Amino acid sequence: MSVASQMSPTRDDFAALLNETYGETEAFEGSVVKGKVVAIEKDMAVIDLGLKTEGRVALREFAGPGVAPLVVGDEVEVYLERIENALGEAVISRDKARREESWVKLELAYNAQEKVEGVIFNQVKGGFTVDLEGATAFLPRSQVDIRPIRDVTPLLGVPQPFVILKMDRRRGNIVVSRRTVLEESRAEQRHEIVANLEEGAVIDGVVKNITDYGAFVDLGGIDGLLHVTDIAWRRVNHPSELLTIGQTVKVRIVKINHETHRISLGMKQLQDDPWTGIEAKYPINARFQGRVTNITDYGAFVELEPGIEGLIHVSEMSWTKKNVHPGKIVATSQEVDVQVLEVDSSKRRISLGLKQTLANPWESFAERFPVGTVLDGEVKNKTEFGLFVGIDGDIDGMVHLSDLDWNRPGEQAIEDYKKGDQVKVQVLEVDVEKERISLGIKQVAGEGAAKADEAGDIRKGAIVTCEVAEVKEGGIDVKIIGTDLVAFIKRSDLARDRADQRSERFAVGEKVDARVTLYDRRARKISVSIKALEMAEEKEAIAQYGSADSGASLGDILGAALKARNDSDIAKKK
Repeated sequence: MSVASQMSPTRDDFAALLNETYGETEAFEGSVVKGKVVAIEKDMAVIDLGLKTEGRVALREFAGPGVAPLVVGDEVEVYLERIENALGEAVISRDKARREESWVKLELAYNAQEKVEGVIFNQVKGGFTVDLEGATAFLPRSQVDIRPIRDVTPLLGVPQPFVILKMDRRRGNIVVSRRTVLEESRAEQRHEIVANLEEGAVIDGVVKNITDYGAFVDLGGIDGLLHVTDIAWRRVNHPSELLTIGQTVKVRIVKINHETHRISLGMKQLQDDPWTGIEAKYPINARFQGRVTNITDYGAFVELEPGIEGLIHVSEMSWTKKNVHPGKIVATSQEVDVQVLEVDSSKRRISLGLKQTLANPWESFAERFPVGTVLDGEVKNKTEFGLFVGIDGDIDGMVHLSDLDWNRPGEQAIEDYKKGDQVKVQVLEVDVEKERISLGIKQVAGEGAAKADEAGDIRKGAIVTCEVAEVKEGGIDVKIIGTDLVAFIKRSDLARDRADQRSERFAVGEKVDARVTLYDRRARKISVSIKALEMAEEKEAIAQYGSADSGASLGDILGAALKARNDSDIAKKK
């Protein structure tokens, strides 16, 4: 081999050398490399990568807030896409270099659950785009703030912290949240504030929001709830009656939940409890003036003083209006006189009466119209047991069937009357306690007085002869012979022995003796009993003819009594 051949490289040697050189450089493609600015040409920077090749990058890729302009000699990092293009230059990018650097940092922050800094720079469908030092992330609208905000302009271009919710490097997707950062900050702040608060403390706050059930008060970074029932001792229908948004109020901390950071506030707790010593202030039967604050189906609430309310139950509102809604008797804000009926300090309840402050119409009626007075009235209603007649204002009295007619059964006589008829009635009885007035129509007729004279010998305990007028399942109707008086003997009064207490034993027209157990001469009412007569006769026989203890049987005694009675009847006939 010649010396020349030893010193000249072969084609294979050259290929191997080229391979060695470019094989090493190709390993840099797709990565971030360092280079030096060797020239500035118009809007481009020429950068030497030290790989026997140069590349160009637009100057705008190096621009940014607080970044100094490039000068020859500056060292920079760029992303090498390709060693050489068709022009023999390296294809490089500063933007991609920054993006690659950001992805590495962001993945570390994401895995460590650390916050990252970014800038909101554009609005897109459903949210915003955020620059995370070169990497572009998506900020959903729901993750911008704790509460929805209408204008995000003040947030644009401002560096601020974010939390990465999700990232996919293969797809180049990053989702961030600003709301999470605010919530964490708020939670830390709330925890610190709550730790410095104590139950029972009195502090100043600002009304932040008002709802139907209360108001939220800002205590300097944390909100507390002032419930509508804790605003004042008196009834508050809506918090806006006493509070306005932005108003500074002094409140007491009623309760703190350190787990949920919920704080309950009170304003009324800063004042004396008006229910203290309530029994002494409002004794039973004392009368006061109050204002109607609320009306319900069951009554009306009356404010006696701020913080003290009592209930007038519907049954205590009127002497005569029994089935009327309270709203038709009193009106909201009306001043009324009331009487204290009951006080329960433990339940914080006061029962009041409205009708007790008015004259009792039943007492007044009894004084003005004594028993026997004849009045004009109007038939208000017909029932199966009589007529209700309006006689004095809103007062009604009742005419029982038995007091409608002297000669006809009440069931027949009531058919002569209809609602609205004008009638004359006589007062038979007034029961003030039960609020009942008994009236009679037949007693107004002159015939009633004459019939009363005929029954002048009848009295309670007397024995009368009756004629059976009708046999019913529950007893018998009888007419007292010699009078126009009628009575009903119920089944239990038909006989002393239970086995004989059967109404079917009697027949219409049959005459029976009975004992008078009740007789009201003025009202013309009479009650009689066969059983009472039998028991009285038995008692008399035992007293007259001996007792079972003396050796005589009850049959012997009654037999002797009946024989004596029969002998007496025969003697009378002779």
